Amino acid sequence: MDYAARSLEEHRRLKGKIHMQAKVPVQTREDLSTFYSPGVGAVSSAIAADPSKVWDLTWRSNTVAVVSDGSAVLGLGNIGPLAAQPVMAGKALLFKEFAGIDAIPLVLDTQDTEQIIATVKNLAPSFGGINLEDISAPRCFAVEAALQEIGIPVMHDDQHGTAVVVVAGLLNAMQALGGKLSAAKVVVNGAGAGGTAVTDMILATAPGVDVTVVDSKGIIGPDRTDLNPEKQELLARTNPRKLSGDLATALQDATIFIGLSKAGALPANLIASMAPKPVIFALANPVPEIMPDEALAAGAAIVATGRSDFPNQVNNVLAFPGIFRGALDAGATKITASMLTAAAHALAQAVPSPSPESILPNPLDKQIVPRIAAAVANAAREAGCIR
Repeated sequence: MDYAARSLEEHRRLKGKIHMQAKVPVQTREDLSTFYSPGVGAVSSAIAADPSKVWDLTWRSNTVAVVSDGSAVLGLGNIGPLAAQPVMAGKALLFKEFAGIDAIPLVLDTQDTEQIIATVKNLAPSFGGINLEDISAPRCFAVEAALQEIGIPVMHDDQHGTAVVVVAGLLNAMQALGGKLSAAKVVVNGAGAGGTAVTDMILATAPGVDVTVVDSKGIIGPDRTDLNPEKQELLARTNPRKLSGDLATALQDATIFIGLSKAGALPANLIASMAPKPVIFALANPVPEIMPDEALAAGAAIVATGRSDFPNQVNNVLAFPGIFRGALDAGATKITASMLTAAAHALAQAVPSPSPESILPNPLDKQIVPRIAAAVANAAREAGCIR
């Protein structure tokens, strides 16, 4: 099926894919008086007297803003806010369908870091959480960090949603092969938002693991003089063997390849230089770093991609609805590393018997959200970051 053509036609027919729906009818004067004037004045007065009542008397406790500046949309790049809007609406659709969360797509006509931060802070009283989306690195790091103390959970999904699903998949991949993630040699190809967050979560999940990161110019190593501050910090946490060179060098005897880069970035011949039966996560979309059949023919034991037409789909819909559902349910004031780790383990445990063809659940399995939400809510309470 030509999904591009179908999507264009459906969006044209529907004029988008989400809309607002009232919870109550307004058919009588009593309805009007109850839900608007004069009755609503009592609700406003109650909140003015006790601001915490906003969580009980308005939709704030179940509402997330999906915020983007359109600077890093899918594999399309910096296409701006208008073109980003359909993707943000799609995210809102998934929030509602999978987690019952009301989500509002908000695209901003600025790519200035400080303006984005100020705008989100000013909008925060309207929402229970903020899902940052498709904001390019390294600005996304600064934006997310500056919003951690606004009193509601804020998460950049391109970083942490991706990391949660990747780590869950890796845990199950190593279980299926009878190995341990902590003993693996991992190569992360791509040092943007997703690559950095994946690296950090792997290091947090499996202390002592050997991780080497490669960007478009080669291994992030001590010989590099062109590293920005974010990559310098990344180097301080990675490359324990002090490697330098290109991807081919990094992959010598490696156990795991994680691609968050571009189509065709992993030639099949490099898989032969890796450790026996390597794990390949080729996550570039829509065309991965290597196609699964090529990777398997070259010796890979397990292959995951971001695509729904192959086994082992790494899809963020497995993570972000449950993470925000749990954060909202707990009344969390932020999303912590422990909450994300809890989400990754809950997702991994949703596959009771991992196999090379099944290391992650079906992205359409809506039982995943309650499982992750419960784990995240519990972690939030244990961390004490709740209202």
